[in-house]
Amino acid sequence: MPPKSVANQVEHSDTQHKITYFPEQSVSETSLPERFTFPFYYEPHPLARLAAADLQRRLEQQTDLDHNFGLEEDQDGLVIGKMFGVLVVQDAQGRLGYLSGFSGKLAGTNDHGEFVPPVFDMLAEGSFFLEEQANISQINTKIEDIESSEKYLFLKASMQALESEYEKAIAEAKRVLKQNKARRKQLRLQQKPLLSQADYEIFEADLIKQSLRDKHLFNVLHAEWEQRLAAMQADLSAYHLDDLKAERKERSAALQQRLFEAYSFLNIAGKSKSLQAIFTPTAFGKPPAGAGECATPKLLQFAFTHGYKPLAMAEFWWGSAPTSEIRKHKQFYPACMGKCKPILEHMLEGMAVDDNPLLQTPEKGLALDIVFEDDSFVVVNKPPGLRSVPGINVADSVYSRLKQAWGEVEPGIIHRLDMDTSGLLVVAKTPEAHKDIQRQFLKRTVTKRYRAILSGVIGPSEGQVDLPLYGDVLNRPRQLVCFVNGKRSVTNWKVVERYADTTRIDFWPLTGRTHQLRMHAAHELGLNTPIVGDELYGTGADRMCLHAAYLQFIHPVTKLPVSFEVPEAF
Repeated sequence: MPPKSVANQVEHSDTQHKITYFPEQSVSETSLPERFTFPFYYEPHPLARLAAADLQRRLEQQTDLDHNFGLEEDQDGLVIGKMFGVLVVQDAQGRLGYLSGFSGKLAGTNDHGEFVPPVFDMLAEGSFFLEEQANISQINTKIEDIESSEKYLFLKASMQALESEYEKAIAEAKRVLKQNKARRKQLRLQQKPLLSQADYEIFEADLIKQSLRDKHLFNVLHAEWEQRLAAMQADLSAYHLDDLKAERKERSAALQQRLFEAYSFLNIAGKSKSLQAIFTPTAFGKPPAGAGECATPKLLQFAFTHGYKPLAMAEFWWGSAPTSEIRKHKQFYPACMGKCKPILEHMLEGMAVDDNPLLQTPEKGLALDIVFEDDSFVVVNKPPGLRSVPGINVADSVYSRLKQAWGEVEPGIIHRLDMDTSGLLVVAKTPEAHKDIQRQFLKRTVTKRYRAILSGVIGPSEGQVDLPLYGDVLNRPRQLVCFVNGKRSVTNWKVVERYADTTRIDFWPLTGRTHQLRMHAAHELGLNTPIVGDELYGTGADRMCLHAAYLQFIHPVTKLPVSFEVPEAF
């Protein structure tokens, strides 16, 4: 990587073209990337790091952005951290530079001279979006005026009172109908043995007349109430509130659809595709909120539109983290999966892109480390980088390797470890053992201890983290902290040893949520110190330093406690 001082030598061009050129001397010894960055899992290229460092320097020095990133105390406005992106490009003359962009809006606007514009600027003066928003706003005002007027509120309250009276009156009428029906049934039972056949027929005919009269009276009552309700409903309908709400809904849907079509993305071949067309084949069926507003699609769109050749990208977080997510100031992050992946798959079509590192697997010839095996189950010391079960694109896993070794015996996966987590994994050899041990995991009677190294020194020596976790639908497999919909997750922890810059720690998860230990380590409401090598919630390294070190449960056959321990290899 070029020295940090080089970033300060970057020369800024005319902001009209949004490109910042690198001085020749700052990049002369840096090789160009052979292929474009795989945007969902990457280590930034040195040129992208150089560009990001320069942009961060400019952000630190800027004074004209009226946006509260949460980096200064007592600054007015809602704190909103922001994802920024840089795109290293080459112009038609072969000169190297970079484009910069941000996700969403900045300081409430899209108009910032040094940053690339959005693919479609909804906030541009005279745009159909603002015009239609004004129309919808007028409808909202009419609705609010009606719903707050004294006459309407009185009429609405009267309608509610009348409906309550109606329900009581009808309920009482039904009670009388039921009571009279029961009385007639009792009379039939009493009189039939006492009357002759002819007299009983006369008696029965009279009871039928009574029944018909009761039903007629009920129908008359019901009709009278329906008439009173309809009259009052007509008075309410005269305000046309339902019509206004229907128009608002129709206009909003039409505006949303028009926006989906207005967002049209290019690729290197000049092929254009609308946001709607991009997301129609996906599981969403339509674009999620905010799709197309992230930094990387904006940057690529500008590059393709102005004839720049994209070479590398990087995105970093700037500011305070939102409560739900794990975001560190100045840290690099991949493009999001839910909103960006479908768009970028189109935009990067035809370009040479780095391989997806997630599709790489450990050596297939490497034998599994079997810690224990009997007729009921096997305990494996899973290496980091190997999946517990096959993935969509990668079949190699603990399951597939055991299946190949066992032949007819079906491996019963009881629990799982993340691909990058090493350690003890129990796999059943019989359906009975699978059911028994899995029940112990579900009842949380299994003792589990994990060993990890945190990427910083923490002060307390032990404690508990209790944070509700919820899957990030738009950015799987990431998790969020959500106090509304999240599932409770609890972890006990204890420091094993402190070093100069890291901490060795033991975790005892009391629940088994996805990424629980990783989230509890990294989140600011947890230990606020990511696990070393955690690509999702921290910073990548040769491996993630998280190891399932100890397991204890009841043997499904002997019913005696069994325990297994394997030390970490980091």
